[in-house]
Amino acid sequence: MTVQLGMPHPRGTAIPGTGASAQSGRPAGLPAGLVDRYGRRATDMRLSLTDKCNLRCTYCMPAEGLEWLSKQAVMSAEEIVRIVRIGVDMLGVRELRLTGGEPLVRADLLDIIAALRQAHPELPISMTTNGVGLDKKAAGLKAAGLSRINVSLDSLHEETFAQLTRRPFLNKVLAGVDAAWAAGLGPVKLNAVLMRGINDAESPALLAWALDRGYELRFIEQMPLDADHGWTRRNMITAAEIRQLLSADFVLGPDPRARDGAPAERFEVRRRMPGTAGTTGPVLGTVGIIASVTEPFCSDCRRTRITAEGKIMSCLFSRDEVDLLGLLREGASDEQLAGRWQDAMWIKPKAHGMDHVGLDAPDFVQPDRSMSAIGG
Repeated sequence: MTVQLGMPHPRGTAIPGTGASAQSGRPAGLPAGLVDRYGRRATDMRLSLTDKCNLRCTYCMPAEGLEWLSKQAVMSAEEIVRIVRIGVDMLGVRELRLTGGEPLVRADLLDIIAALRQAHPELPISMTTNGVGLDKKAAGLKAAGLSRINVSLDSLHEETFAQLTRRPFLNKVLAGVDAAWAAGLGPVKLNAVLMRGINDAESPALLAWALDRGYELRFIEQMPLDADHGWTRRNMITAAEIRQLLSADFVLGPDPRARDGAPAERFEVRRRMPGTAGTTGPVLGTVGIIASVTEPFCSDCRRTRITAEGKIMSCLFSRDEVDLLGLLREGASDEQLAGRWQDAMWIKPKAHGMDHVGLDAPDFVQPDRSMSAIGG
């Protein structure tokens, strides 16, 4: 393969025959896989297919959008398949989530999924999407080999949805959710970010709607990954507040299933009887709460992330990135690519530290990238 001009010079290439790196400090003799200094092993891979998106969610992107990556800068389908193969066959990746931006805007999406499925018949492959256009593609995604889907849905009210996303596409998203369910991309999971004074009061109704239809709803604390850099801890709806909001209509109990490294803490949901502290009837389903800021789960994090231009991020909030695609395009072997990936994960920080900062987070430095440019 030829060298792509302008790519950064490789850093931290593995020393042949030792498994060690001259720059990361990763010692020789470690067990295979994506391990870090604190004993964690990454087995859940999040891979971004594009930084482009057709919504402009206030907690993610500015109203005018961002300057998109060039086509040349983004991983090709062949490069994606190779990187995933290295992750699965050499480094112990056991689950793959395709993300964006918005992955549905990528023209070769079905080809990518089909190639990944052919290479890894048993690998769970999921995708996170905003749902716009999903109604037309859900059946094809299932046929190509996608296992299940996550859809972002912050409100069931057209005005609120438009306020949050800056686009009047609620009906398109709802049609996409229904189509995903009909196509067998289940369990269909819904992701909702609550914003103070905008959609937080809608949370019990959103949960009731999801439970009635058999969807798994997860509420997510707003994270400091907005391109406008307007996030403040004081204005964020915390996990404790989410539980309090839901308690008006529901009783939440512990889910007996092990969390097993999942970002969401799951709760069993029962309907609360008006005027009583009791519950009635069977468990209606579950709800998840992802409390990345106030109740972080860093000690059991099992995720490794690859951005659309092939940069390794060991943590969603990291300001450090390690180039994998540049090394690949310079003709590196699978072993060299695996070594660099291991180096990048070895120096993963112990925690992001946001749970220790003050209400206004004066000593927290927000990452330069927004969520759409990272890939959730």
